Amino acid sequence: MRKSMPPFLVSGFLVTLLGAVLLSTKAIFVKKAFLDTGIDALTLLLLRMLFSLPFYLFAAYWSGRHAKVPLSKRQWINIALLGITGYYVSSLFDFIGLKYISAGLERLILFIYPTLVVIINHVLYKQKVRSFQWLSLALTYAGILLAFLGDLFSMEQQKDIWIGSFFVVLCAITFSVYIVGSGRLIPKTGSGPFTAYAMLAATVGVLSHYVIRGNFDVFPLSPPLWFYGSGLALIATVIPSFMISYGMKTTGSNNVAIILSIGPVSTILQAYFFLGEQITWMQIAGTALVVAGIILVGWRNKN
Repeated sequence: MRKSMPPFLVSGFLVTLLGAVLLSTKAIFVKKAFLDTGIDALTLLLLRMLFSLPFYLFAAYWSGRHAKVPLSKRQWINIALLGITGYYVSSLFDFIGLKYISAGLERLILFIYPTLVVIINHVLYKQKVRSFQWLSLALTYAGILLAFLGDLFSMEQQKDIWIGSFFVVLCAITFSVYIVGSGRLIPKTGSGPFTAYAMLAATVGVLSHYVIRGNFDVFPLSPPLWFYGSGLALIATVIPSFMISYGMKTTGSNNVAIILSIGPVSTILQAYFFLGEQITWMQIAGTALVVAGIILVGWRNKN
């Protein structure tokens, strides 16, 4: 008789799966906000950060109270720089890109970041790229190219595809830098303090950018902006981040990486139902290749 999965593993799998689905709603919220309110990318990003701010302030306070070793000046600077790169610059590129391309294509392009992490570690830190990782790179980029061509052939404004894809690629690159840097800092600082302080640094960066730009017409917020800002913060950012952290503890990082590969599929389905985006055979085939590539990357530490 086959043994069932341990209860803790089942709960970790289900929580991580739901967290991945919630995380994939980000592109839907962003696209809907653009369509329904005409808000610009920077202001929408600011709303996301402001609605998330109380949760990360509490996390920073809690982490500070329970920290066993204080952070060094160098660690504070590195956390701030990585937070600005990963949560401010990267997110701004992503939001700008979503003004031009479909949510499904955005999610697929963004999912090249695990393979970019492999490349960065190979170039900067001389980490060996194993044969199955090269296969993962080939599958992922073949899938991106297939989905990109599908969108390119189906849209009248082909220039928008190039512009939007360019910005999302920049998002993937900067987020990969954040992942590589955080992977080296978190073992020394702890995941809780690192995430909280990085988010706070990013919030300061976004707010400074917004103030310097000087356009405050969006305030006071209309009901739709309250909805989209809070939805982006809670449903697509804060809640899934805690759920995925729980999954890390109960199922392990490799399993979480594999479960998160449901993201492109979830986004494409949501975009079909909520945004009316069409699903083409090239998009389906491209998604299958990308998911296969990400699963290979998720298994890299087991091989």
